[in-house]
Amino acid sequence: MTKRRAAQAKAKKRTRRRGGRGVLWLIALSLVASAALRLGAGPGLAIANELAEAGIDSAVSCSTDTDVAAVLELLREREETLAAREAALADRSQAIAVAEAQVRKNLDALEGAEAELERMIALSAEAAEDDLSQLTSVYENMKPKQAAQVFAAMDPEFAAGFLSRMRTDAAARIMAGLEPETAYAISVLLAGRNATAPTQ
Repeated sequence: MTKRRAAQAKAKKRTRRRGGRGVLWLIALSLVASAALRLGAGPGLAIANELAEAGIDSAVSCSTDTDVAAVLELLREREETLAAREAALADRSQAIAVAEAQVRKNLDALEGAEAELERMIALSAEAAEDDLSQLTSVYENMKPKQAAQVFAAMDPEFAAGFLSRMRTDAAARIMAGLEPETAYAISVLLAGRNATAPTQ
């Protein structure tokens, strides 16, 4: 029996310990829950305390109709500014188009004037060539003695130009009527005319 009593006494001690442990667990759990609540609400409470100390009501943070009206006014002003810029760009674009059309018109007029100038130069060159041909023909048909007197009075380069355009027999008769020095100077010029021309 002593064994039995010893076993019962042991069982009682265990239940006491278990009961004591349950209470300890309950106290520990409530402390942890309290700490969690304080930590979770801590920043919110701290912010609320700061706002209260600063005299700011937390309900003021909502936007009002005046805030919306101010934003709408800013948007309207920005829209007007953009519309004005768009109109200015349209005006500038139109002015550029007009200027481009004027430039094209001026270029066409210049091209027309250039073509007319080229035609006139060609006519003038043709007329000058006709005049030279006619004058050369006159010198060819003159009496050699009279033509030689005219050629003797000319600059040798000028005389060489006419003689190079004449028929060979007429040029020879005129050269024969010139002074030897003049005939030599004209001959040198005639011989040297094509000396610098490329051979190939």
